[in-house]
Amino acid sequence: MSLTFKSGLTQPIRTGSFAVLSLAAVTALTALCGRAEAQERKWWESIPGFGSSTAQRPTPTSAERRKPEPLTDLRTGPTPLRSDVMIEQMDKAIARYREIVRRGGWPSIGKSRHLRPGEDSELIPIVRKRLVASGDIPVRAANYYSGSYNFDEWLEFGVKAFQKRHGLRVTGRLDRPTRAQLAVSAQARLGQLELNRRRIAELTQGRVEDRYVLVNVPGFQLEAVERFEVKRRHRVIVGKPNRQTPAISATIKALNFLPYWKVPDSVAKLDLVPRLQKEPEYLEKEHIRTLKDYFGGPEIDSKAIDWNNVDIAKVKFRQDPGPWNALGLVRIDMPNKDIVYMHDTPLKPLFGQRDRAFSAGCVRVENVMDFVAWIAKYEPGFSDPSAIQRILEQGRSFDPSAGRPKEFDVTLVRPIPVHFTYITAWVEQDGHVEFRPDIYGRDGAAELVGDADPDAPPPPVMLSP
Repeated sequence: MSLTFKSGLTQPIRTGSFAVLSLAAVTALTALCGRAEAQERKWWESIPGFGSSTAQRPTPTSAERRKPEPLTDLRTGPTPLRSDVMIEQMDKAIARYREIVRRGGWPSIGKSRHLRPGEDSELIPIVRKRLVASGDIPVRAANYYSGSYNFDEWLEFGVKAFQKRHGLRVTGRLDRPTRAQLAVSAQARLGQLELNRRRIAELTQGRVEDRYVLVNVPGFQLEAVERFEVKRRHRVIVGKPNRQTPAISATIKALNFLPYWKVPDSVAKLDLVPRLQKEPEYLEKEHIRTLKDYFGGPEIDSKAIDWNNVDIAKVKFRQDPGPWNALGLVRIDMPNKDIVYMHDTPLKPLFGQRDRAFSAGCVRVENVMDFVAWIAKYEPGFSDPSAIQRILEQGRSFDPSAGRPKEFDVTLVRPIPVHFTYITAWVEQDGHVEFRPDIYGRDGAAELVGDADPDAPPPPVMLSP
């Protein structure tokens, strides 16, 4: 059976166990649903920017659900984090969150097991309301499923939107990290926004340089800014929670191509020597030389050293340049009291993880040669990007034991300011509020720290700067 509407379109209606509705009945039912929807609307619909989306979401196929989401954790657009525009956007978001808090916050989902699309749970209606409150599901779509306990396609869409805004692995599932972030109260999120607004305001105090680099540690990303617009963004790897990357301001003064890695005493004591006690051949495998007293001292036969009884003050370790080097093919020199810097890495696959806190404090940069080309583009002899390639080609044949050619070290005529900062909340130009887990616990609330991704592969066991 079918109904023909005035538009001439024919709509099939199934018969059998379902009653066949007349056009008048369909119209009446639509009006009734509209009144019910109006009654079901919650207070957060009246707050600009929350639950106002009219986006249409097609039902994903099973193949689409199995396909992993691409990594889209970098900010987009030209607006720097360190800008008056960002502060204005933060102020608007803070006003919205204050209104949410004033009206009692959003629903608490409580404890939940791991839930996947298609499953049923008594918590689904609460999760749906929670995601509507934060604008991750359009209100109209949520109302269609208001009485359902099924993890439907719109809820999956909302979970993915929430995961993306919080820097989580985009799975569409209610996994442990997602549940941890959903459990954060509206009051805590408001406090996080206010704290990060102050952090950004402090960064804008005084003169903002025409050209600078900003590394947002918990955001795991870097912005290269020129003339108040972001020209490049790169994913970065930062310090582990027990080897934190500090918040500092410094100046990039040189580029060191094919560098030696002078293993810091702290890394030697905590990481290298314990490893050598179990794996004495590690030095030879990783092209690391043992030196007497200082990094320029005479080489020592490492096989003659008792690694269970060694004086670190009298032994130094230096890794030869090459693709195996922990610094990769370039070190970005930025002198500072914490002795941290930016550099390449041979462990490129780690950039594919969302949580990238793996280093001993220094910052590893993805696609680092593109970043280095931006740093050096106003330097004499580097207007042609092939200049960097020529240096790297020369590095294939030189003898590390004979010393590095002087052209491998480029002192910048135009040094560039760099800021390592700690921003866990910001707002994009479309009004979406972004949060990141407080990986170092600097935001002052335990619930903001988040939870580790149980599906993320562990990083390889390797020494790192």
